[in-house]
Amino acid sequence: MYWVVTDSNDRGGLAPPPPPHPPGRLAVFYSFLSSPLLQTGTTYLDHAAATLYPESLVRDYCRDITGNVYGNPHSHSPSSSLTHDTMERVRYRVLQHFNTTPEEYSVVFTSGSTAALKLVAESFPWRRRAEGGAASLFCYLTDSHTSVVGMRGLASPRGAVALPVLPQELRCGAEGGAQGGDDAACQTPHLFCYPAQSNFSGRKYPLGQVRGIQARRLYPACERPGRWFVLLDAASYVSCSPLNLRDCPADFIPISFYKMFGFPTGLGALLVRNDAASVLRKSYFGGGTAAAYLSGEDYYVPAANVADRFEDGTVSFLDIIAINHGFESLRRITGSMHNIQQHTFGLARYTYMLLSSLCHGNGKPVARVYTEGQFESSVTQGAILNFNLVDSHGQIIGYSQVDRMASLYDIHVRTGCFCNTGACQFFLGISGQQMRKNLQAGHVCGDSMDLVDGQPTGSVRVSFGYMSTFEDCQKFLKFVAECFVEKPVTVDHARLQRLKTATAPSEDSGEYPSIKQTNGGVYEADEQQPAEAPLTGFGFRDAHSRGGAYTLTGIYIYPIKSCGACEVHDWPLGPQGLLYDRGWMVVNGNGVCLSQKREPRLCLVRPQSLSVAPAGMNTISVPLKDDAQLHTDERVCQSKVCGDRVETVDCGDEAASWLSDFLGQPCRLIRQRPDFTREMRKKPVGAAASTSLSLVNEAQYLMINSASVELIRELMSCRFEHSVISRFRANLVIAGEEPFEEDNWSHLIIGSTRFVVAGQCGRCHMVGVDQETGRNSTCHFQVTFGVYLTHERPEGSPPASGLLSVGSAVRPEPHST
Repeated sequence: MYWVVTDSNDRGGLAPPPPPHPPGRLAVFYSFLSSPLLQTGTTYLDHAAATLYPESLVRDYCRDITGNVYGNPHSHSPSSSLTHDTMERVRYRVLQHFNTTPEEYSVVFTSGSTAALKLVAESFPWRRRAEGGAASLFCYLTDSHTSVVGMRGLASPRGAVALPVLPQELRCGAEGGAQGGDDAACQTPHLFCYPAQSNFSGRKYPLGQVRGIQARRLYPACERPGRWFVLLDAASYVSCSPLNLRDCPADFIPISFYKMFGFPTGLGALLVRNDAASVLRKSYFGGGTAAAYLSGEDYYVPAANVADRFEDGTVSFLDIIAINHGFESLRRITGSMHNIQQHTFGLARYTYMLLSSLCHGNGKPVARVYTEGQFESSVTQGAILNFNLVDSHGQIIGYSQVDRMASLYDIHVRTGCFCNTGACQFFLGISGQQMRKNLQAGHVCGDSMDLVDGQPTGSVRVSFGYMSTFEDCQKFLKFVAECFVEKPVTVDHARLQRLKTATAPSEDSGEYPSIKQTNGGVYEADEQQPAEAPLTGFGFRDAHSRGGAYTLTGIYIYPIKSCGACEVHDWPLGPQGLLYDRGWMVVNGNGVCLSQKREPRLCLVRPQSLSVAPAGMNTISVPLKDDAQLHTDERVCQSKVCGDRVETVDCGDEAASWLSDFLGQPCRLIRQRPDFTREMRKKPVGAAASTSLSLVNEAQYLMINSASVELIRELMSCRFEHSVISRFRANLVIAGEEPFEEDNWSHLIIGSTRFVVAGQCGRCHMVGVDQETGRNSTCHFQVTFGVYLTHERPEGSPPASGLLSVGSAVRPEPHST
């Protein structure tokens, strides 16, 4: 085992672990990292999105708000005064954290960094082009978060000209900065925005560029006269790095506190340099922001205090109080932001060196890492590692596939473009025209369409926080080696040595561990090699290359939603899917649908020949007849399924009493009205024009591939006592050749019936329910697994009919992409 450390120049290295009880602050830090909070088996590597909160923060916060009475700060009672004073203390502590004072900056609390950016965009004095005068420029680095680029939606209609700037264009201009004469007299306001750290790649941009833009020494300020203001997007940067505003006096700095502390969420701030605050102009004024106004006349005087002027209404004062405990926990656990920066950068650098040196058995690299440098220093690189995995033939492995497998290992990563289209286009080589084509192909931000025409639409990101450990890095690297590397695993030792020596750590930081390779993974020299890797291989074959036949091996119907299955050999098709599938459901006393997420024992309610009974109870019979006349005397009610309104009829008191006795709570059995039509929300290309649904969640059928199930069973065998297939509650089970190859299919024919693949199924916690016992196991992971199907029906043709039979041939068609 090795511990990540850095030398005085912030260059990461590996050293032996600290002693059992290291002295000073390190003892507290190490003790926290070993606390029970992190001993759950979860490997959390998404700190750039939201870091984890320490137990002490929440514990101290709860003690605070339960031991004190905090009133509305706009009142003058003792409780309100306490709130006001505590909030002012928090403002001061925020400024202290960034090494500045209330004389230099003001803290305006917002709902997050996005709200802070919107506030600047709404309040900045954009100037239109006028006779003899230029318009304001809104400039932003292309490597910026969506929320920064989105400011142009407010700036452009107000007359500003939006100008995207490439990172390499931030060059020096005229010596001496601003010119004399007319240039010096021009007061047109311009705004330049750039991130202190890229949320995509972790690249840190020079903080000295703040003064360079303000003094008009850098492009584009050097080419446009006027008064230049700088917005430094610090939301990603301040989570793991110290920010000194005396060294980089940006005019506006948006931050989000959950990225720093993990709690509270929904709270951020805009730090405003007092010298720049006077230029901001608000149109709307809310409670607490006015010094005076008249309701009968157009008369309004804003509050003199900057924070009071821009905080509309009552701020989230209890959340603001939590910030004080966040700073205290951070100080007590880590000692300083410099310590956090050293620790997280060391972990990121180690992971980068190993991942970028990892190779398949044929010598081809395993990963394509998206970085400008080689993780030489924490001054230029943050604790973010962005990459795509590639197979032994050099083909990109889609990020959705990586994400799905990581979920099975309880490793939490982030995939996609991370709300940073500019960086995504730059690193992945995606043109603007290709982005438009991807949209036409159905890809939108945040979805799981990871490849279009074989090219990636996004990537995988891992990021570290102050509670991350070397074991997290190790588990992640072993996961990659086990699941995505063609055996035997090899390491490019020449590259690894170059990365080690390029920025070798100082002598007192220890040596790098030597690396061993096995067929199962990558291990440290002093670590005992496992007898056998969990996986001996994991193939990724192109969907066009398969040559064998596929067979339908299982048909299951679930007459009552979330209850047990009926396995059948032959079954007729209906207009909504398999006949009688999910035609009924159980609701609680308030009419809310019960699922196995809320009531796992529903799986024990097992329809048999459409009579219902769990073991040990008498059966009840439910009529199949769906004649509307049958329900004239029964209660018609409304419920919801996956957000859709559905009209149902009650199945009577006998069924309600029987279910209530079994589940131990008041509930009713209801059935979808036969004359009610619920349309599928997202219809795939080629689906029937009218695709009606029963009480299913999203589509008419769910299909799974037994090869995919077998892979999961091998990975998670210690967690599953009974059938794995039953946990996924599919209608159709096929025998495929390769795990997850069904994700690449667009259509398939089963027997004589043609189906359209409607997308992947986003799995929930129900896969953790043992369908034999009704017990919730420890398998609480979220994974995309299985595909939805719907009927393919030309316009005007009758609804699908016929019979599906086990043993029928399955003929899939892959996506053209």
